[in-house]
Amino acid sequence: MASSLYILVLAGGSGERFWPLSRKTKPKQLLALFSEETLLGQTLKRLEGLVPPQNILILTNTDQEAQVREMAAQLPAENIVAEPAKRDTAAAVALGVGWISMRDSTATMVVLPADHLIQDEAGFHRTIRTAAAAAEKTGVLVTIGLRPTWACPGFGYIELGKKIEIDLGPDAPEVREVVRFREKPNPELAESFLRKGNFRWNAGMFIWSLTAILSAFDRHTPELGEFICQIRQTKDLQKTLAERFPKLPRISIDYAIMERAARVLVVEAAFDWDDVGSWTAVAKYLQTDGAGNAANLEITQIDAANNIVFSSRKTHISLLGAKNLIVVQTEDALLICDRNEAEKIKALVGVVPEELR
Repeated sequence: MASSLYILVLAGGSGERFWPLSRKTKPKQLLALFSEETLLGQTLKRLEGLVPPQNILILTNTDQEAQVREMAAQLPAENIVAEPAKRDTAAAVALGVGWISMRDSTATMVVLPADHLIQDEAGFHRTIRTAAAAAEKTGVLVTIGLRPTWACPGFGYIELGKKIEIDLGPDAPEVREVVRFREKPNPELAESFLRKGNFRWNAGMFIWSLTAILSAFDRHTPELGEFICQIRQTKDLQKTLAERFPKLPRISIDYAIMERAARVLVVEAAFDWDDVGSWTAVAKYLQTDGAGNAANLEITQIDAANNIVFSSRKTHISLLGAKNLIVVQTEDALLICDRNEAEKIKALVGVVPEELR
């Protein structure tokens, strides 16, 4: 590629959806849900061969910084920075833009969440390389679109426009214009998106040249554009962050930039993907018995069906007559809830003792 490629990995989070396994200091990306490796560890491993370690930057928060540093020990220490306050994804990306600009003002930048499950590494590399090439050749903002597998009302959607005729190589995934971004739809609207076939899930993966994203910030959110300039010019990054970051606006990168941009391209993902947003999503990757019970360990059951069982302890769990439950056991807490109430676990975290959050 003509310019250097840098990757900003967003590794924050509140650690509520997977309570009691997750906590403020240990959100989803720091959990080993599918193997002995955490989702952050899987993300970093997936980046091997795509960019050198010195071009991978991780943005986390003060609650999780110590564990992130431990899990990403292969990266230079200065490549990990903790946000001093919660300010949503636009401020996080702006920090990343300034941070990378300090190193290479001509770079192309990729923004990736740390907590997604992607198993097709080759397809992922092909997609990212295509998106980076499209960003460099066109000078516009690029995102990744994932073909929906069901009418999910919990995701944002991208409406596809015309195909872009651009030479990106024989195996390059399709590149299209974005007609518009659609916020999380109601179930009926999600069904219509699925039927139309020209909608993709928005997975929060972005690719752009620093020139393009700097221009977008200056035009659409000048306060964040000014912050980027301060980061680029600072002699003391930590001091500037402590003074400026907590005062930045709370707004997502989708609202701040992507939905306002005059032109955005979308690359069709050539890989599998799951955001694994709840215990019910985890269940399909666990061992399942003939009654639909999914578990990460051996269980015994009589007349029990469609339960999800996850334990971080070496213990035995037996179910008798239990149906549609989520059972999660850790060293200091036990969750038992109706499988259909999984989305309310975040509310439950707000009322458990502080030391268990």
